[in-house]
Amino acid sequence: MTGQIKLYAAERKFSRFFRIMRHRPVNTFSEVNIMQLSQKETDLLKDMKDQEMLCVEKYTKHSQSAIDPQLKNLFSQFAQTEREHYDMLVQMEQGAVPSPAVASGATPTFSATYQTEETPDKQNDCYLCTDLLTTEKHASHLYDTCIFEFADENARNLLNSIQKQEQGHGKAIYDYMSVNGMYS
Repeated sequence: MTGQIKLYAAERKFSRFFRIMRHRPVNTFSEVNIMQLSQKETDLLKDMKDQEMLCVEKYTKHSQSAIDPQLKNLFSQFAQTEREHYDMLVQMEQGAVPSPAVASGATPTFSATYQTEETPDKQNDCYLCTDLLTTEKHASHLYDTCIFEFADENARNLLNSIQKQEQGHGKAIYDYMSVNGMYS
């Protein structure tokens, strides 16, 4: 029985490894800088990876729970971006600093779905937005701390780029909430 448990644990470990590897972005050698991490930087990367995975999971689940199609789409897009952030942090953990992703620059615009009355659908979507806005605030704060703790300038630039994207996510959620009378 013990052999079966060890085999099962090994299969789960490799399964997770291959899931992560499948989603890793591919960079050419010219786009990657190599760095040596301190223990503190390694610990901070672990915290940031955990936060990004939490964001991926929340955006994925919340996109399925959202009522408004605009919100479903927004959350799905942000889940993908958070996955890309996670992948960049995995590369950093391995000593490579990928080039910062180029942000699209397009700020989403929203049309009002909900009126002033508090319907169950509006309350549901407001709860999801509030939860994710709080999550983005926490992520941005974590990146703010980490930017000052990394010795490598390229790493700091990458973390700063990710932080700006996190702030953009928060701004888009705020804009949606504001248009729909959810933010006072």
